[in-house]
Amino acid sequence: MMHIKSVEFAGAIGQVGQAAPASVAGLPQIAFSGRSNVGKSSLINRLLGRTRSPIARVSATPGKTQEVNFFTVRSDVGTFILVDLPGYGFASAPKPLREKWAQVIESYLANARALTGVVQLIDIRHGPTADDEASIDYLARIELPVLFVLTKADKLRFQKRMEAVKNISRQLGVDDAQVIPFSVLSGEGVEELQGALESLIERAAEAGPPPVEVGEAEEFGSGGS
Repeated sequence: MMHIKSVEFAGAIGQVGQAAPASVAGLPQIAFSGRSNVGKSSLINRLLGRTRSPIARVSATPGKTQEVNFFTVRSDVGTFILVDLPGYGFASAPKPLREKWAQVIESYLANARALTGVVQLIDIRHGPTADDEASIDYLARIELPVLFVLTKADKLRFQKRMEAVKNISRQLGVDDAQVIPFSVLSGEGVEELQGALESLIERAAEAGPPPVEVGEAEEFGSGGS
């Protein structure tokens, strides 16, 4: 199990084309993506052991994360940057704001040369929504490794949970091993997700410095609608 030594906020991107914080240069980045009500902030805090002093903002109102937030995580397997992306699919937000979020996400994902993978969050009770599928398709087009985490696993009984994992895996076209059920309350999935992050960190170390090429942005999802 990964041991987290420290976590600190490194900065944020709030505008298209804005550079990432200088302090994250040279470190592997792992981004977390999902709908605005999927429980992303709670998952990040549980994953990093920050439930008593949350580092990712948790709110009863979806859409709290409105910037690309960078956190420097120092662990026993190396230092990496956890990137908290704005949640998409928040229909109550004004359309111009949703479009801005989508553009900021596009700009970051297409130009983040140190990004080693994306953790895509999906609510286990509902499976992939149209917004989730659009996000997943976009990530496939720009050829980023994706790990699928099914949040709120405690909301389903064991048998229903296992059925949901199989059904969602089939819908995504991936093996069950690429899908991790996760519960913020029980801690289910924490060790598995940390193990997956460890593999990404080790892979980044083996690959060496990221390439200098910068990709062009494509359309991300449905513009956050």
